[in-house]
Amino acid sequence: MLAALVLASIPIFWLGLSELVGAWLTPEYSHGPLIPLISLYLFLRELRDVPPNSYTGPLRRGPGLAVIALSVALAVLGNLVQIGDIVAYALILFTGGVVLTVMGWDQGRRHQLPVLHLIFMLPLPQFLFWQMTIFLQLVSSQIGVWFISLMGIPVFLDGNIIDLGVYKLQVAEACSGLRYLFPILSFSYLFGILYRGPFWHKAVLFLAAAPLTVLMNSFRIGVIGVMVNSYGISHAEGFLHFFEGWVIFGTCIAFLFLMAIALQRLTPNPKPLSETIDLDTQGLGTQMSRVLHTQPSAALGAAIGLVVAVTVAYTVTPAREVQPVVRESLSSFPRALAGWNGHAQLLDPQVERVLGADDYIDMNLFAANENAPVNFFSAWYARQTDGQGLHSPEVCLPVGGWEIYSLDRHTVSMPDTIYGEFEVNRAVIQNAMSQQLVYYWFEQRGKRMTNDILAKMSVVWDSLTIGRTDGALVRFTTPIEPGETEADAEARLLRAMEPALQHLPRFIPE
Repeated sequence: MLAALVLASIPIFWLGLSELVGAWLTPEYSHGPLIPLISLYLFLRELRDVPPNSYTGPLRRGPGLAVIALSVALAVLGNLVQIGDIVAYALILFTGGVVLTVMGWDQGRRHQLPVLHLIFMLPLPQFLFWQMTIFLQLVSSQIGVWFISLMGIPVFLDGNIIDLGVYKLQVAEACSGLRYLFPILSFSYLFGILYRGPFWHKAVLFLAAAPLTVLMNSFRIGVIGVMVNSYGISHAEGFLHFFEGWVIFGTCIAFLFLMAIALQRLTPNPKPLSETIDLDTQGLGTQMSRVLHTQPSAALGAAIGLVVAVTVAYTVTPAREVQPVVRESLSSFPRALAGWNGHAQLLDPQVERVLGADDYIDMNLFAANENAPVNFFSAWYARQTDGQGLHSPEVCLPVGGWEIYSLDRHTVSMPDTIYGEFEVNRAVIQNAMSQQLVYYWFEQRGKRMTNDILAKMSVVWDSLTIGRTDGALVRFTTPIEPGETEADAEARLLRAMEPALQHLPRFIPE
């Protein structure tokens, strides 16, 4: 019955499994395949302390069945909106529900720590992934530059670019430390479970993982900067860069062991390291064989019936026909706009890769009677449910060295366009003595939104109701020139923005 339940659930969770495999092929989540094995090891270890038939009370299986039903409902929602991450999250909930159903509430709830460990195999939501990446890039860059300056080397940090004079090093997304943070967090979680000591010791070991990883990654960046300054750019590329990363990973693990030893010294009767960490693997095969003796139950049968019924219903229900989005390519956006002349350019290939847009335009608008140009940028995504999506300028601007001086909501009136009156994000950004005024918003299937989180939520709702997940970021930027006020720059931006918006619906449809 247990095997039937697992097999019957595969079609429902297939989208989530595919999402996991795709994430595991990336460097940040390449540790993913090890996580289920480690969780299984933790579960079997716990079973050794629970002899067969040791529990004689009633097995309350109802809560487990309820958790399974909730996980299946969440998986169906993920399939309907075609967001694999939701299905993957539901898979962990399903696993916990199966444990509760097979073992009963009183026993099964004691074995949820191994299930919780499965969280470390999941990819982060895309918007959260990029926010963490950008944040860690900046923090690692700042601490790395501080370390380089301690060595007496003149250095300057501009966004995420470390300027050593002769050489400039860009702290790319891959150097943010995320690819070390996730496996080290998983290891510290495992370490906390295996550690024999007070709970607060376990908490310290787990909570130390994140700052330790950031500090060691920053140290790595600093070492690369020092070596590049002394021996050349080759020390920032290829094998040495890769090798230095694995050295830092191993060092973080070593520090966790040292912390465990130090914490033991604080106890009245400290133990040697061999007794502090429980690495005993004896008897795991015997515990694995207990799966073959899973007792049949009405709850397990009900779970099978529920999963089979949902699978059949979802399979036979005809897919909703969704009309394709009709639009023109942004490459054909008009270059002449009521006295403004546009000059479009391509983004840097690395920036274009990170952007991940299906279509974009980056165009400077010039007018003979204007003091400065206005930049019009828009990135359009056909689907925002398959790992691609909008990147908020709030996250990306600091990478280029720009600081957000002010940011608020602002109402714009464009009566000669279909947009009428709507809200935008109005920001003033600054880099050294330069300032720019920025308007941006998220154009989401006829809705103009200023909050990126709400924009993501609208994608889920519209995918479910109208079958569309396309959307775009729209941004207008102009410099605040010396001798002019914000109001002067804003008036110029609005003069360029109005004729541009008259054409925009052809390229970003309602």
